[in-house]
Amino acid sequence: MHTDTDRCVRAVQSKDARFDGWFFTAVRTTGIYCRPSCPAVPPKVENMSFLPSAAACQQAGYRACKRCRPDTSPGSPEWNARADSVARAVRLIQDGVVDREGVPGLATRLGYSTRQVERQLLAELGAGPLALARAQRAQTARLLIETSELPMGDVAFAAGFSSIRAFNDTVREVFALSPSDLRIRAGRAAGRPEAQPRIPGTLSLRLPYRAPLNPDNLFGHLAATAVPGVEEWRDGAYRRTLRLPYGTGVVALTPGPDHIGCRLALTDLRDLTIAISRCRWMLDLDADPEAVDDQLRADPLLAPLVDKAPGRRVPRTVDAAEFAVRAVLGQQVSTAAARTHAARLVTAYGEPVQDPHGGLTHLFPSPQALAALDPETLSMPRSRRTTLTTLVGALADGSLPLGIDSDWEAARAGLNALPGFGPWTTEIIAMRALGDPDAFLPSDLGIRRAAGELGLPSTPAALTARAALWRPWRAYAVQYLWATDAHPINHLPV
Repeated sequence: MHTDTDRCVRAVQSKDARFDGWFFTAVRTTGIYCRPSCPAVPPKVENMSFLPSAAACQQAGYRACKRCRPDTSPGSPEWNARADSVARAVRLIQDGVVDREGVPGLATRLGYSTRQVERQLLAELGAGPLALARAQRAQTARLLIETSELPMGDVAFAAGFSSIRAFNDTVREVFALSPSDLRIRAGRAAGRPEAQPRIPGTLSLRLPYRAPLNPDNLFGHLAATAVPGVEEWRDGAYRRTLRLPYGTGVVALTPGPDHIGCRLALTDLRDLTIAISRCRWMLDLDADPEAVDDQLRADPLLAPLVDKAPGRRVPRTVDAAEFAVRAVLGQQVSTAAARTHAARLVTAYGEPVQDPHGGLTHLFPSPQALAALDPETLSMPRSRRTTLTTLVGALADGSLPLGIDSDWEAARAGLNALPGFGPWTTEIIAMRALGDPDAFLPSDLGIRRAAGELGLPSTPAALTARAALWRPWRAYAVQYLWATDAHPINHLPV
């Protein structure tokens, strides 16, 4: 979008927050960059230039505006709506792959040379993988400086910097303030009460999103399907355990009117950036609800559902392999039965964790741990045992890679090749584990019932034909159709 100058100028002059994260405004006369909705007086048009990422702005020598804090805007929704190499690279960088494995590791995961990856990212985002990872480290550092009481050395470590010097230099360059000055400035501005009380051993953060956001189906689904010991709804928050590259964690996520409250307890602070990224992914916080809802409103039979409760998100997962296992456990059984099956696996094969502030007890077992299970101990039909053990084996040996960097069609082909995988199971995994915004479930009983009540076609073939109007957002249409039912997944727990 940053190449459409007229559209960008109109967004900046109208201070349109819908475009925050889509592009950034660099002001040549001041040397700063802003989000489109910056409350400052818009600069003259001839002094503006538009760049596709905060990293591109920083690489061009611009510093972040102190008023609109462009580094804290939601991420571009474009990277969640695509499955090409650039989108997959961006998602991997957000998940900390460059910090852990370097650019060669990123290129290996994508199946390209480092030169190809750098060239593709530079062409679309105006910055290479190192610059994008550096911008993310700077954002994490600012978040910790302003919202925690961690010593600066711990902040540098948690944000992924290799040295205190690199941390200090980056913060000064990006924000035109030293880390200490940033903390002092944040303290002076903190006249508002904390959204959440501080709890010893946790970090309290705010996760921004583009409005509107309807929390009902998002948190309702996560809470209603929560696996005991791994997930719970407690004191108005969805809580769950996290398996992370360097350790483990527990997160509590609370819906708010303009942000998601996030409390994190981590065994290793190096996992902070990855934990934040995975929570944002799970809650679909980088979606563009205006674009989604406008497309769905084009269908007159779907429009009333959108108008009644706009801003529905697709509830995802923090672990694609975990969700694939749970999808098989949930085949042709009730939500309660699926939770029971999963809880038994957790108790037998999950890794214990400490949760002094709640009732969480385990990580969901890894595919490697589940590879040791005896199928005869599973209280389910023999055919489904075979489906589960075959899936677990493919996940454990790496022959079926599932993750945020997956090629959606290749992953579908791999799933469909397994015994017991039909369209419903494959598409629910594509929707919630892989993040395909166009995944669709025309054979789902709840979808067919809702379609019939609305006057939409109710047979899978006819409904799929009608759903062409909803592309590329059919996964969001599924959320609106599901929401016509009174099932607990569609309501915030009380």
